[in-house]
Amino acid sequence: MSAPVYDRVALIGLGLIASSMFWAMKRAGLAGEVTGYARSAETRATAREIGLCDRVCETAAEAVEGADLVVLCVPVGAMGAVAEQIAPHLKPGSTVSDVGSVKQAVIDAVGPHLPETVHFVPSHPLAGTEHSGPRSGFATLFDNRFTLLVPVEGTDPEATARLRALWEGMGANVEEMDAEHHDLVLAVTSHAPHLIAYTMVGVADDLRRVTDSEVIRYSAAGFRDFTRIAASDPTMWRDVFLNNKAATLEILGRFTEELFALQRAIRTGDGDQLFDYFTRTRAIRRGIIEAGQDTDAPDFGRVLPRPAGKTEAGKTEAGKTEAGG
Repeated sequence: MSAPVYDRVALIGLGLIASSMFWAMKRAGLAGEVTGYARSAETRATAREIGLCDRVCETAAEAVEGADLVVLCVPVGAMGAVAEQIAPHLKPGSTVSDVGSVKQAVIDAVGPHLPETVHFVPSHPLAGTEHSGPRSGFATLFDNRFTLLVPVEGTDPEATARLRALWEGMGANVEEMDAEHHDLVLAVTSHAPHLIAYTMVGVADDLRRVTDSEVIRYSAAGFRDFTRIAASDPTMWRDVFLNNKAATLEILGRFTEELFALQRAIRTGDGDQLFDYFTRTRAIRRGIIEAGQDTDAPDFGRVLPRPAGKTEAGKTEAGKTEAGG
C-alpha cells in the first residue's frame, strides 16, 4: 500500500470512471477518505449499497467540503454548472480536476468559476468500456493505460505533480499535453471512430429492416466491435461532439477524402492501391499491440472485470473477470 497522496478526495458523478478511481485508490491506499456525490438519488443509493466511496453525500457542496482534490466526473456539458455550484465550498489550496474527453471546452466552462486559491489541473484517462453507472467500475481499469494531464497556464507545478502521482498510483501512464493538441489527438483516436461506429450501426439497423433479423443474427467480429463502441453512454458522447466541433469536423473531412479514394480504387479495380493501403493500416494496428495498449486476441482481447459489489459476507469484490467483447 502506498502512502496517501491526498487526505480527502471528492468524486462528483459516480459512473464508470469515478467508481474505477475509487476502487483503484483503495487498492493502492492513495486517499485517506473518498467522498462522492451523484445527482440521482438512485445512483447515490446504489453507491451506498455496493460500498462505493467512504461517504456518499446528499449535495455536491457537502462532498467537496474539506477535500484536497475534487474530480468532476460528469458529462462535459454539465461541467460548468457543477463548477459554479461547488466553487464557494472549495478548500483553499485544493486541486480541481476532471475526466472529460474534451479539454478546451472544459477549461472554458470550469475555469471562470474557480477561486484563485484553487489549482485547476484538467485530466483525461484514456480508458473505459461501453458500460456505465456506479456498478461498472473496477480497480484495474487504468492499469497500463494513458492519462493525459492538461494543466492550465500558471498552474502550480507541485499541484500537477501531485495529481500525476495519484494517476500513476492507480496504474496509469501519465503524460502532459496542451488542450488544443489534446482535442485534435482525441478526435483522431476516439471521437471520429465513435461517430463512424454510431453511423455504421445506424446503417445496419436500416438494412436489418429490409433483411429481417439477419444483420443481427449473422454479425461477424467487425460489426460486433462497432456495436460495442456504439453502446457507449449517449449523453457523454452528445456532449463530446458538441464541445469538440472543430477538431472532429476536421478529422471527419479527412476521413471522407480517404473513403472517396477507397471507393475509387474499388470501382476501378485498383487492387495494388487497396493492398498498399491495408498493409499500411495493418502496421498501425501492430504498433498499438506492441505499445501494450491492446492484444492480438479475438474480440479485441477484452476480459472485463465484474463491477465492484458485495459478496454474501458483505465484503467488497472487484477482481473477478468475465468475458467481454
